[in-house]
Amino acid sequence: MRSCRIKDFLKKYFLIGKVRHRFNPSVQITQRQLFLQYQSQAQSKTLPKIADTGFRVFSQFEEDGLLLYIFSIIGMTHKTFLEIGSDDGVNSNSANFYFNFDWHGVFIDGNKTSIERGIHFYNKYPHTWTYKPTFINSFITKENINDLIKQGGLNGEIGLLSIDIDGNDYHIWDAIEQITPQVVIIETQIAYGMNNIVVPYDPNFVYPGKHPDY
Repeated sequence: MRSCRIKDFLKKYFLIGKVRHRFNPSVQITQRQLFLQYQSQAQSKTLPKIADTGFRVFSQFEEDGLLLYIFSIIGMTHKTFLEIGSDDGVNSNSANFYFNFDWHGVFIDGNKTSIERGIHFYNKYPHTWTYKPTFINSFITKENINDLIKQGGLNGEIGLLSIDIDGNDYHIWDAIEQITPQVVIIETQIAYGMNNIVVPYDPNFVYPGKHPDY
């Protein structure tokens, strides 16, 4: 199918791994073609399985492709993101939407060096048609998360929420009241299998801590 050929192109293209390739116009054109292809397939009920749609442009693994597939179907109603535990915001779940689909949003991370690196990157590669993302350097707890989101200027419905803080992820998600995301992506630990286990909340937990599997 045509969508598979487009996806394979994106996978092969980024095996080279150079940052400049991410900004080649063909990357945006190809993804927008794929976006329209998924919409057409949704109408004709011929969509591929979501497991077959992954690829990476900026994401750590294949989240870029999976998220594009989801938003092709449900629509990019709110082109706004919040990434909690974003590191520098470059190898993130939101950067692809920022650069290739005109999204904007907020990156929050407790590592000052990572935040400074992210600010430098987005200044070096500015987007022509949208605002630069907001970077917030702060340790994240369920007690301060809503204030941090408010500080970032977000309120109400947004498109994407991504949480990856290696420990208190569930509790941060549970505490959020400032926003209502269309899609949420949260890192989980599969070492315990498919059991429904939640790590006890510890506002002072820093990975790897006493329990690195968290």
